[in-house]
Amino acid sequence: MTKSWILVGMMGAGKSAVGRALAEASGREFIDTDQILQGRFGRSISQFFAIYGEEAFRGHETSVLKSLEPGHNVISTGGGIVTRQENWEEFARLGTTIYLESSPEVLINRLALSKKKRPLLAVDNWEDKLSSLLDTRRELYEQADLRYSVDGNDIQAAAEGIIQLLEQRDAT
Repeated sequence: MTKSWILVGMMGAGKSAVGRALAEASGREFIDTDQILQGRFGRSISQFFAIYGEEAFRGHETSVLKSLEPGHNVISTGGGIVTRQENWEEFARLGTTIYLESSPEVLINRLALSKKKRPLLAVDNWEDKLSSLLDTRRELYEQADLRYSVDGNDIQAAAEGIIQLLEQRDAT
């Protein structure tokens, strides 16, 4: 059975962009859990957070994971999906998890330039909030089957590097 490749990591690490490039380079289907959720909600993630809150959002994330089947695909996930233990059980069922590791400095630079609004960073000191979230989640991300640092890599180089890593670990 073909296993899915599941990308986890902080917001701004490039899970969606690298995921698309990884899917294209490997001939796999690209699945973005945030896109599925936006389609399900009929609104942006930020709007959903503002109305229903983080806990309701996390429940929907888990529901999306449970609806997916392992296959010839790359799954990009939301940054906080790792906070629920049951999601790790779904990851194991689906395939191989890859932590897109990035330094706080790189994440802050990327997010400062991003047009995408991040609901958990809708605070005055968002840089401090980001660093705090990363500190809280780092151990969770490090549970992934593989780790790949995206610092200093463009999207295409990261996708190619991940494919090499997967081949080295015989996880293709």
